[in-house]
Amino acid sequence: MKRILYFTFTLSILLVWSSCRKDLEFSPSNGNLQFSKDTVYLDTVFTNIGSSTFNLKVFNKSNNDIVIPTVKLGLGEASAYRLNVDGVAGKVFENIEILAKDSIFIFIETTVDITNVANTTQYLYTDQIEFDAGSKLQKVELVTLVQDAVFIFPNRDNTTKVIETLTLTMDGEPVETDIQGRELLPSELTFTNTKPYVIYGFAAVPNGQTLTINPGARLHFHSNSGLLVTDGASININGASSADQDLLENEVIFEGDRLEPGFSDRPGQWSAIWLFDGSLNNSINYTTIKNATVGILCDGNPNETNDKLTITNSQIYNSSAFGILGRNTSIKAENLVINKSGQSSFAGTIGGKYNFTHCTIANYWDNSFRQFPSVLLNNFLVDEDNNAVLADLTEANFNNCIIYGNDNPEILLDELEDDAVTFNFKFTNCLIRFEDTNNNFTGANYDFNDITHYEGNLFNQNPDFKDAFLNELMIGDDSAANNKGNTVFSSQVPFDILNVNRTASPDLGAYQHITFPE
Repeated sequence: MKRILYFTFTLSILLVWSSCRKDLEFSPSNGNLQFSKDTVYLDTVFTNIGSSTFNLKVFNKSNNDIVIPTVKLGLGEASAYRLNVDGVAGKVFENIEILAKDSIFIFIETTVDITNVANTTQYLYTDQIEFDAGSKLQKVELVTLVQDAVFIFPNRDNTTKVIETLTLTMDGEPVETDIQGRELLPSELTFTNTKPYVIYGFAAVPNGQTLTINPGARLHFHSNSGLLVTDGASININGASSADQDLLENEVIFEGDRLEPGFSDRPGQWSAIWLFDGSLNNSINYTTIKNATVGILCDGNPNETNDKLTITNSQIYNSSAFGILGRNTSIKAENLVINKSGQSSFAGTIGGKYNFTHCTIANYWDNSFRQFPSVLLNNFLVDEDNNAVLADLTEANFNNCIIYGNDNPEILLDELEDDAVTFNFKFTNCLIRFEDTNNNFTGANYDFNDITHYEGNLFNQNPDFKDAFLNELMIGDDSAANNKGNTVFSSQVPFDILNVNRTASPDLGAYQHITFPE
C-alpha cells in the first residue's frame, strides 16, 4: 500500500511540475531569427545533375521558445531547390519550433534543367527561403550557377554497347572492376570547347576511328567512368599553351563531374583513360588529367616505330592508384609533370619502351603510407597460376628529369633476372631521391657509379618545389636542379612546359626555375 501511495505522489509531483514549465509554451516568432549565412551558394552544377547538400543554421537567440508559422521556398513547389527542415523533406513547412537559445539545421539541394529556363550555356538559378510572412518576413537567398553540357550515356542508341573488365592493383591486391559504356558515334569524334562534356560509363573510340579533342575542351567523368581507345583506334588531344595559368583556357582538362570546391583535388573520382593493346598513334599535348584512379593506362605495342603514346606539356595529378601505368608498351614523354599518386606516379611494367625527357615525376601523396615509389620499372607479370611471364624492357631512359617525393627511395628497379629477356634503363642528368640507409637495394641495377645506367645524376638534394602538396612543382632559385641539364636533351625540348626557352642553361625537370614571391 505504501508503494502505491509513493508512486501516486511522485507521479502527481511530476505532472504538476511539467504543467508549470514555461519552455513548453511556444510563442510566435518575432522576426528576429539569425542565420549562419545570408546567402547560400550551391556552387556550379551541370544541368540535370544533383548538387551536393549544403546547410543553413537558423538560430533562436531569444529567451523564449518560438514557433515559425511558415518556412518555405519563394517559388514554392515549383522551385528546383529541395529542403530538409529539422529532419523533414519538402518545400513548404508549417509551425517549425525552435527552443530558446537553440537552433535548427536546414539542408539544401538542387537539380536544375537548363533547357527549361534559358537558351544559354550557363546561367544563375536563384530562389529564397522565406521565414514567416508580412512584417516578420525574413529571407535567405539561394544561388546556383548552372552549366549546360554535352552528355554521353551508355546505350543511347542501343547498338554501340561496350562491356570490358578492368583489373587494377589497389593496396597491393588485384581488383576486377566491371565497367559499362558505349562506342562514340561518328558525330561525337571531335570534342570542342563550346560546352563541357559529361561522360557516364566508358566512352569508347571505335576500331579504325580517331577521337580529336580541340584546345580548351573540358571533359568531366562520372564515378566509375572513363575513356577507352580500342584496338585500331587513336586519340589526339590537341591542347595549346595558355596565357593564364589559373584558367588554363587553352589546355584540355580531364576531371570528375563534381564541380564543388571540395572535390577539386579529391583522388579517384573517375576511372582512367585506357589505351587498349592495338590502339596506335595516340598523342596528348597541353592536357591536365586529375582526380582519376589511373590517369593513363597504356597497354601493349612496345615495338611501335612511332610510340604508342606521345605525351607532351601535360600534367597528371591526384590519381588514387597510378599517374601513368604502362604495361609492355611504348611511351615518349616530354615536359610531363606527375604528382600525388596512391601508388606510383609512373610505372613501366612487364617490360616495354619508355623515354622521358625534361619531366618532373614526383609523388607527394597525402597519406602516410604508400607502397610503391614515384618511378617503378619491372619486366614481368605474375599470372593467375603464380607463374611469371617475362618481357623485354627494351629501354627506359630518363633524361634531365626530377624524380622525387615524400617517401624514400623514389625509384624501384624490380627486375626478374633471366637471360632470355633484357632490362635496359638509364638515368642521365636527373635529380633523384634515393637513400638506402638499411642497404635494402643491392646489385648491379643500383650501382650508381655504373655509367651504363647512371650518368651525371644528383641524389637527395633539394628540388625547391613551390608547394608539392598543392601540385605546384615549379622550382625556385634554390633548387639543386638549376642549370644542371644536359644541353643535348634541352636542344630536343627547347621550351619548358610554360613555354620558357631553356636551351642556354637548362634546368632539370619540366620547369625552368623562377623566383618565388616573398
